[in-house]
Amino acid sequence: MMAEDYYALLGVSRSATQDEIKRAYRKLARELHPDVAGEAEAERFKLVTQAYETLGDPERRRRYDMFGPEGVRAGAGAGPDMGSFFQTGGLGDIFDAFFGGADMRTGRGGPPRGADLETTLQIEFEEAVFGTQKDITVRTASACSACGGSGARQGTTPTTCSVCGGAGEIRRVRQSLLGQMVTASPCHRCGGTGEEVRSPCPQCAGEGRVADSRTWTVDVPAGVDHGVTLRLPGRGAAGPRGGTAGDLYVHLAVRPHPRFERHGFDLVHQLRVSIAQAALGVKVNLDTLDGVEELTVAPGTQSGAVLRLRGRGVPHVEGRGRGDLLVEVVVEVPTDLTPAQEELLRQLAAERGEEVAPPAGPGLRSRIRSAFK
Repeated sequence: MMAEDYYALLGVSRSATQDEIKRAYRKLARELHPDVAGEAEAERFKLVTQAYETLGDPERRRRYDMFGPEGVRAGAGAGPDMGSFFQTGGLGDIFDAFFGGADMRTGRGGPPRGADLETTLQIEFEEAVFGTQKDITVRTASACSACGGSGARQGTTPTTCSVCGGAGEIRRVRQSLLGQMVTASPCHRCGGTGEEVRSPCPQCAGEGRVADSRTWTVDVPAGVDHGVTLRLPGRGAAGPRGGTAGDLYVHLAVRPHPRFERHGFDLVHQLRVSIAQAALGVKVNLDTLDGVEELTVAPGTQSGAVLRLRGRGVPHVEGRGRGDLLVEVVVEVPTDLTPAQEELLRQLAAERGEEVAPPAGPGLRSRIRSAFK
């Protein structure tokens, strides 16, 4: 299920100022608070409050605009940020909404917002580490070119709705413990647009949009990982009859690397060396993502030892610095020794006073050959 759009929940545009966001939240709080609307609107009231907690804080809003709800949760940690809730108004805004300080007027609903879209983008391991730009093509709904998105036949224009008078909503007044309360719902005739199309456009049948394929450029920031979702505001389907477009959510699929594994912001690589190299030491040229670097394996290095190359890992998303490249040394034991090599190892074992298995006897073929000599 697609995540809620916080801007749509508050009924504001993505370019709204902090004051506009605050006013929108106060208006909705008056309408949806459980003391007024009852339990029927409790879930929506909770979502609206969550949206304001995010968009009312400039830093949280910036993370949301770039990465969507997941980016806000990742930046905030495991629990809710109650400090920022009170700093951005929170409970104070609810009281202001009910007891003065807010504009009581409401505007027309306007055309409904377009649907959010999802797609998957495959990128290479190095592209996830260093960032890249990729073009993606999605099947979507675009504004009709014949009517300009209005839904009306060329040469005609939509007319004011005869039911709501262009307000886009039907208001009802009722009495409650808090006094006279006004509730509003979208107009059933115009669907909240405030306009009726008497002569529909033949190309879009009055919808104001047509099926289309659009290509967008995705900026993939350095340091992203497999499964991360990027949000492209306004790149989703166009809304009917001039409604604002939804968002496009791009799920990243990172192809594995043949030599490196990612552990958080660190990279891990296994370096295989021989017994002699581990015992006597060696210098090797290691092919990293940043180029070839010389790595020194000290004499006596044991299998499993980890050599660290600082700053050669994955960049921190939305931060400074990079992780490290961890090189795990794996000492390989030879399995195909020649007789001369075996003899050298036996001499080494004898010199060090180490007990080893005796030499294997001659094979069956050798014994048969010896019998006929």
